[in-house]
Amino acid sequence: MAKALEGVRILDMTHVQSGPTCTQLLAWFGADVIKVERPGVGDATRGQLRDIPDVDSLYFTMLNHNKRSITLNTKDAKGKEIFTRLIEECDVMVENFSPGALDRMGFTWERIQEINPRMVYASVKGFGPGPFEECKVYENVAQCTGGSASTTGFDDGPPMITGSQIGDTGTGLNLALGIVTALFQREKSGRGQRVSCAMQDGVLNLCRVKMRDQQRLGHGPLKEYPQYPNGEFGEATPRAGNASGGGQPGWVVKCAPGGPNDYAYVIIQPPGWAPLMRAIGREDLIEDPEWATPEARLPKLDQCFAIIEKWTQTKTKFEVMEILNPVNVPCGPILSMKELAAEPSLRETGTVVEVDHPTRGKYLTVGNPIKLSDSPTEVVRSPLLGEHTDEVLKSVVGWSDEQVASARESGAI
Repeated sequence: MAKALEGVRILDMTHVQSGPTCTQLLAWFGADVIKVERPGVGDATRGQLRDIPDVDSLYFTMLNHNKRSITLNTKDAKGKEIFTRLIEECDVMVENFSPGALDRMGFTWERIQEINPRMVYASVKGFGPGPFEECKVYENVAQCTGGSASTTGFDDGPPMITGSQIGDTGTGLNLALGIVTALFQREKSGRGQRVSCAMQDGVLNLCRVKMRDQQRLGHGPLKEYPQYPNGEFGEATPRAGNASGGGQPGWVVKCAPGGPNDYAYVIIQPPGWAPLMRAIGREDLIEDPEWATPEARLPKLDQCFAIIEKWTQTKTKFEVMEILNPVNVPCGPILSMKELAAEPSLRETGTVVEVDHPTRGKYLTVGNPIKLSDSPTEVVRSPLLGEHTDEVLKSVVGWSDEQVASARESGAI
């Protein structure tokens, strides 16, 4: 069966996480992704956070599946010649260098358009145009400058970084959407275009409900936040702990037997109050005017969840889910990475995949989160450094064995 992006060739100049997230997703959908790396060095993540000596790290392998790797010295004259040919032969170039890096190599957007007018040139940067445009950004900096950190955590504690990579991976996903959109438009226009995604923009986009609450704050207290009614609201959207942020009260409650991840998240919707109270054995509160309506419960949500937690502490998190879901009370267990790695249903859907690697052996990775009925994803192990250099130079660039040997002798590859 043909893949959705079969026939699309990607020149992948990315490294670390944001860019490789984007190009891996495109590769999963069938694009031919040619990852360009420095000879003898490669992507920095090959050697970062190694758990096994002298093999590619999980940091690298889990972000570079389904790609081909070539080594290329783009500062060498012959290397520039190869790079120019790759631009001619590829549909998309993706990079996440520091601002201006490709320009300094002599490959400005204008030059790239001259070489290949149909090229889609996609970039991840830390910031868009403005006072921070030239600054380098990493995951946690993006979370801090995009509004996530200031609104994450508890009100009596410092700003917090989330466990998920919303800055790097989130921006990579945005860039992938931008690329396929530009390719679709190219079918009509015949021209390539620039695609740019800033990490600050990506994080802020994911924090839209907090921007919503910033505006609501000007009209009175945010009644669904735990600060209401006894706490104080300042001038900015506060941190809300584990409150749901969606208009329906929710909180994390303890479960048996009391381990570090023995918790469940429970949401109280108006239609769910009666079945929830029946499930926990508090039918007396169903019609009690002190508890029966959302308005009555809102000022004492802490007491409300304390009542629920008294019951959940007698059940495991899975028992809580088994009891409450059938009566339409939204809830879910707090699942650890160990539990997720072992979950059979995630293996069956390809969300968690076991991959065999020639030097490090078998390992688990996340698979494609997007499922297409006519374009199934097969996760193929990440390439060794320069594994496909000769293959790409012959089949894509069109060079002979002699030309490849000459480039290797000169240090271009």
